[in-house]
Amino acid sequence: MTRDRGSPIRERSVARESGARTENGWLPALRKGHSPRPLNQDMAAQTGQDVASRRVDLDVRTERDTSEVGVRYFDAGTGGDDEGKPPVVLLHGIGLDAAAISWKRVVPVLARDQQVLALDFPGHGGSDKPARSYTTPYYAGVLDAFLDSIDVERAALVGISMGGGIALGRALDSPERVSQLVLVDSHGLGRDAPWRAPGFLSLWMPGFDSLLTGSLRDPATVSVGLRAMTVDPDPEFLADVCETVTDGRTVRALTNWQRSEFGPCGLRTCYLDRLDELSVPTLLVHGRDDPVFPVTWSARADERIETSSFEPIEACGHWSPRERPVVFNRLVSDFLESEGDRAE
Repeated sequence: MTRDRGSPIRERSVARESGARTENGWLPALRKGHSPRPLNQDMAAQTGQDVASRRVDLDVRTERDTSEVGVRYFDAGTGGDDEGKPPVVLLHGIGLDAAAISWKRVVPVLARDQQVLALDFPGHGGSDKPARSYTTPYYAGVLDAFLDSIDVERAALVGISMGGGIALGRALDSPERVSQLVLVDSHGLGRDAPWRAPGFLSLWMPGFDSLLTGSLRDPATVSVGLRAMTVDPDPEFLADVCETVTDGRTVRALTNWQRSEFGPCGLRTCYLDRLDELSVPTLLVHGRDDPVFPVTWSARADERIETSSFEPIEACGHWSPRERPVVFNRLVSDFLESEGDRAE
């Protein structure tokens, strides 16, 4: 079937007037009574096609327990298994993130050519936020249950930060179910980071969770935190993040996961010793100025993965899909198309 790709999507510039200038930089215009358009409608407006917001109830199994949770996901584009082309599944990071944060500028572009699915992990966005233990194995179980529930046997996985670690683990453990892999500033590629030790100590300070929850309700604090991870984030990006982190249950998921990952001597999830097992075509994308996970992680991984390519993005921090969406979308689209053609 031949599909109309429509007109090219151009990177939209965001006027500085949409935010207020303070000593902390540009803050999003979140005034009383402000009611932004739902993010799935915003994504749909960019592409001219529907971006559906759906929910599914999952039975998530881990080695420790089985639990039920409701998950919200975005569904855009057509194709997928019906046309022999696996869908693309987008996996966001932990805490200050959700599907419509990292992938707001990505879904409209990728959905021109294939089905795109972007879920909110539990504890984030429109998904349930139960009081439970949030760990990397739990989120891996969520991904497995999600794909099984919507009858996706094989998919291309694109994951940023924690989502990259989840995608990488699945590609290593079930390579037959992953057609292509894109790791974006990914977790799981290093054993330690300079901020891990002070972060570990802070997490166990009395009252830390309450302090963090209160501070993240202040747009100025969110602005400072986001600027520490990125290079010149625009006001729209800041506003989207501020909307996401106002729920204290998301902060609970963040600190819970961090306590499970930040050990006294390093990061618990690290696949360095298994990278030579990876047989899935892999693209490593990393912001050159990422202060969270150093760009050297992806460069080193590229040397160990036989089927990989590495693309650093200049003047970019930890969030390339939002900081440099035009470059990011070109890299990912070209990779998915070229590697998909080889697979056929």
